Amino acid sequence: MGSLPVPDVRFWAESGGMLIKRARHAASLNQTALAEASGTSRTTLSAYEHGRKSPTLETAGRILDAAGFRLALEQKVEFTRHPGGFHVPDRLWRLPVGRALAVPGGRRREVYTRLLRSGTPDDLLGSIDGALLVDCWGELDLPGPVRQAWTPVIEAVRRTEETSFS
Repeated sequence: MGSLPVPDVRFWAESGGMLIKRARHAASLNQTALAEASGTSRTTLSAYEHGRKSPTLETAGRILDAAGFRLALEQKVEFTRHPGGFHVPDRLWRLPVGRALAVPGGRRREVYTRLLRSGTPDDLLGSIDGALLVDCWGELDLPGPVRQAWTPVIEAVRRTEETSFS
């Protein structure tokens, strides 16, 4: 088994800093307030947010907790690009409720059909909710190759749902 590529440490410092900054803004806190609430100095918090320093996992968790968030593990979704120009994921995902319901139910079939036919991975991840897709799957007007490529992903969710309630 080959080894996975390891991203540059700078990438993780910048990503972690962005995450902390987004949590702080979402909590409507300034750096001083978040630093005090998390037991970190304001200058250190600023260094994290600007990617000059990288917090340990424990420290990042403590800072995010003080901002009202939790650090969670989420499985990555990988996409395969098919010859017809459409993308198919290896699994389905859930969106936050507000984003999932941003597309009105009456337009969901139309929007999901368009996205499954020609959406980029970012379009799909940002607009499609897995549970809502499974719910309206039979109503989508999809070309044969698109339906055929997506069906195993849909069926895997259905099988999981059936066995989880047995």
